[in-house]
Amino acid sequence: MPAPAPNAEAGAPFSQLPLSPAMLANLTQLGYHQMTPIQAASLPIALAGQDLIAQAKTGSGKTAAFSLALLSRLDVPRFAVQAMVLCPTRELADQVTQEIRRLARAEENIKVLTLCGGTPMRPQTASLEHGAHIVVGTPGRIMDHLERGSLALDALNTLVLDEADRMLDMGFYDDIAVVARQCPAERLTLLFSATYPDGIRKLSQQFLRNPKDVKLEEQHDASKIRQRFYEVTETQRLHAVGLLLNHYRPVSTLAFCNTKQQCRDLLDVLRAEGVHALALHGELDQRERDQVLIQFANRSCSVLVATDVAARGLDIAQLEAVINVDVTPDPEVHVHRIGRTGRADQDGWALTLASMDEMGRVGAIEQALGRDVEWEPLAQLQAERHEPLLPPMETLQILGGRKEKIRPGDVLGALTGDAGFSAAQIGKINVTDFSTYVAVERSIARDALRKLNAGKLKGKKVKVRLMDE
Repeated sequence: MPAPAPNAEAGAPFSQLPLSPAMLANLTQLGYHQMTPIQAASLPIALAGQDLIAQAKTGSGKTAAFSLALLSRLDVPRFAVQAMVLCPTRELADQVTQEIRRLARAEENIKVLTLCGGTPMRPQTASLEHGAHIVVGTPGRIMDHLERGSLALDALNTLVLDEADRMLDMGFYDDIAVVARQCPAERLTLLFSATYPDGIRKLSQQFLRNPKDVKLEEQHDASKIRQRFYEVTETQRLHAVGLLLNHYRPVSTLAFCNTKQQCRDLLDVLRAEGVHALALHGELDQRERDQVLIQFANRSCSVLVATDVAARGLDIAQLEAVINVDVTPDPEVHVHRIGRTGRADQDGWALTLASMDEMGRVGAIEQALGRDVEWEPLAQLQAERHEPLLPPMETLQILGGRKEKIRPGDVLGALTGDAGFSAAQIGKINVTDFSTYVAVERSIARDALRKLNAGKLKGKKVKVRLMDE
């Protein structure tokens, strides 16, 4: 029987927890000094070996919470899969893998593998043959490996379901069930979810043993998110998005539509108005999806138009505004949408367009927020016209990636060395298996393109193109 979980206060030091001195030293080095509310509430329970259902949003520190729990249960000399994290999307799986690797630095030789769809099976199978301690992946691809016999779970002692509600939304219930049934019965199961739909209850009843419930109040500081509502007619709605962008001038905006068709229509309208916009919807293949997200995250696209399902697991660090093009029928989804802005020390705008037909939904949102929303007249936005919004960065795509052993440092070196640019002019660098994407300031984009095409990377000529041409 696990020991009762000690209480920990949010803001308390990690040294209150039963973690190894090496782990505590690594946490300090990484800048983890005090526990976030979700870490303080969930870590004592998980470290005591008790199953857990935790309600936690992206950006709350949940990844570190479950990572510390699963790392503390590893038998490092035993080279077998002892922990598995299931995630809804490849982007989230990549983020989780990176976080686990950072936290695992306290120990030598902990191997973490990402197993996701959209990438070839063979390299993953080869990596599994060499052995791993932890696997992070999407349910479908994990199931493929189990069916082929390339992934063995007999040594597994920790199963984490991350963003479980999103996995259910995406239709992964049966896949999760198949995977969970192949895990040893004697294991720790940690389930993290932003919302608590019926499917979560069903999952927890089937696969968790007497779980402890951890429910935190909304993590985002409401004072950092300034909400405004605008009444529109259906014919005004898409044009009104351009008016909001013209008035508020956000660098990065996430625009939510309720349907894929609305996404397509809005994209056409914004592009006709000269706005650099991209769309994220279910019809994109994994490579296209990756390219859209890379350009939005590195600030070379002003507006990302998305449905709720397409935006699952999406966490963008700097997001000045969220625009609800349509009002969602679910108030919890509204709170989740707008919580993506106003992160850390930054303020954010949450702007919602509502027609008369949607006033019932607005009423439900007011009930969920416990206050009336603030309305502004749309006519106020039409006064001044600015130049169309231009993103500060542009993305260069280099044909060549991990397979060619290209690292971010190589690209930075090429641009700041022979090409003569300053590091401050270079933004995010993303290396995928076959391509490398580098954000550069708009003013130097064509010059950087010319110099990279004329020069060499790792001693070889490379082909480079501008993404938005």
